[in-house]
Amino acid sequence: MELERPPTEFERKVFDALHLIPRGMVTTYGMLGHYLSCSSAQAIGQALRRNRFAPDTPCHRVVKSDLSIGGFAGQNGGDPIERKRRLLEAEGITFLENGSIDPACCFHFDE
Repeated sequence: MELERPPTEFERKVFDALHLIPRGMVTTYGMLGHYLSCSSAQAIGQALRRNRFAPDTPCHRVVKSDLSIGGFAGQNGGDPIERKRRLLEAEGITFLENGSIDPACCFHFDE
């Protein structure tokens, strides 16, 4: 069993930024990275995967740049993705017929 380590400075910055995303809105890995001056969406994803404060620190509000749901809890399919969708729907996120998120639900950090 792996001992839980405290979040790194970078992870804390990612987690703090998540609290800026209002309920009923999402942002993308890329937009979150841009806000944090991090050019690696993968680094953002790894930090989110290590979020042990969910759902209070709402990593489920980060989606892919094409507004598809992306990964959740280190998984890209199955039950975790269905759980992420349910969390988003419960917050009022609207999904389009193709399964992507309505662009009107997208939060931009610079606004």
